[in-house]
Amino acid sequence: MDKPPFHPLLLLIVGVISISTSAIFVKLAGDAPSSIIAFYRLALAVIIMAPYVFLKHAPDLKHISSKDWVWASVSGIFLALHFILWFESLNYTSVASSVVLVSMQPIFAFIGTFLFFKERFSAGAVLSMIIAITGSVIISWGDFQVSGVALYGDLLAIGGAIMVTGYFLVGQSLRKRLSMTSYTFIVYLVASVTLLGYNLVLQVPFGGYSGNQWLIYVALAIIPTFFGHSLFNWSLRWVSASKISMSILLEPIGAAILAFIILGEGVSWAQWLGGSIVIFGLMLFIISTKKMMKPKLTHHPTDS
Repeated sequence: MDKPPFHPLLLLIVGVISISTSAIFVKLAGDAPSSIIAFYRLALAVIIMAPYVFLKHAPDLKHISSKDWVWASVSGIFLALHFILWFESLNYTSVASSVVLVSMQPIFAFIGTFLFFKERFSAGAVLSMIIAITGSVIISWGDFQVSGVALYGDLLAIGGAIMVTGYFLVGQSLRKRLSMTSYTFIVYLVASVTLLGYNLVLQVPFGGYSGNQWLIYVALAIIPTFFGHSLFNWSLRWVSASKISMSILLEPIGAAILAFIILGEGVSWAQWLGGSIVIFGLMLFIISTKKMMKPKLTHHPTDS
């Protein structure tokens, strides 16, 4: 195996910091509609990717079967719904709560593989899921004590986690037949078109935003997308999937720190306690399922 151009630890640090910026950028976008933020993040990512994809992967796109196009489109729709729900949650709840709850995607993914693919549960997986869910209940209960609006935001974030799970499950088999670049490009393209239609139906304006908001759209398309999740996928050449999965669990911590520094958002005792329990449960979950299924990375964040 060849040596990486940078130390693997540096790659993981850059990746974690990059994905941690996603929720911060959404908050900084101010009054921009969530669906517009999601649209420009993905549409600009498609525009950036397009020259490379058409120059290097055009033959791959031509040989994709119609069935795979259909399933990739379904995956893209799930991704669009994930971003709508998650970004909207940030209008109602804190960065800390939202990012922790949307990070529970591995739990929903494993439940999905049990329901649809008859994946068997280990005792460790069940215990870790109970721990993570307990943590999420503590977060939601604490937010409910603050306001019902915050609890609504928590529910939206959980909905975002469920939608990205659909994206994960549908794309699981596709990624065995399609290159990561081709698959990602198609999914981002379909998600962009889905969000375009969504905004047109709701008559959400596509223009009239400030210069800072346009910079945020570009930053979202580049930093958490390419320097975050794409960098993690590229790192799989030198770093194990389990290590990368563990690194991604640091996103809620990174996002909470950035939210405190940039947005002045504090973290309540319920968020500290519940968030710590969720992350601990997810770490146990990854360890307990490591031998049962190879962890696969998706391009969100946690949508991230």
